[in-house]
Amino acid sequence: MRGGAAISLSVALAFGAFACPRFARAAESHTNQGTSPATMQVSAKQEAAEMVPATVDLKKDLDARKIQTGDHFQAVLQRDVQLKNGPKLDHGTVLLGTVTVDRTHPDSVRLALRFTRAELKDGQTIPIKATVVEMAQPWLTPGTGRNLANQSGLWSPHTLRVDQINALSGIDMHSAIASRNSTVLVSDKKDNVKLVAGSQLEVAIAARPGNNVMRKGA
Repeated sequence: MRGGAAISLSVALAFGAFACPRFARAAESHTNQGTSPATMQVSAKQEAAEMVPATVDLKKDLDARKIQTGDHFQAVLQRDVQLKNGPKLDHGTVLLGTVTVDRTHPDSVRLALRFTRAELKDGQTIPIKATVVEMAQPWLTPGTGRNLANQSGLWSPHTLRVDQINALSGIDMHSAIASRNSTVLVSDKKDNVKLVAGSQLEVAIAARPGNNVMRKGA
């Protein structure tokens, strides 16, 4: 496996051996309340069937010591992507999202990333759903086979969950199609979750159903 990281791919939904952090689950409780696990699994499979793989680079550092819940972040698409349920996203399209930071645990910090929309070059924006399935720091990519933009097969529609231990140094990654978050990063060292500018994220992406293309600022 790439980089020696332990990767778990499973069709089991959100609360298996590597359950997502509690703060991420709490943010989703109003959505999942009253929904059976079987219904959630069917819904996740349907969402996964609409998704396609893409690679993005972070534009700026994301450092849990310096950001706050609700802060925005941006990433840039590294190759053209034709959405199954939406328009083509050209190379250079900007994906926008928000963060949630949890510092309440005495021995760890947890950072959730949520991509929310794609900003097209003509100024239009598309609401999106994206799940992170792989990541690499920029200094690991040259000459090591870690350039995610040149890889394929990191994700398939049969992958509903990814738990990657030591995805980055000292940071575990937990992602699930059923989650509203794109990924949750957990470190066992206080405030040690940091993604530097240029970090690559491989994502499964789709347009959010029932949302139309909007003009910038709408």
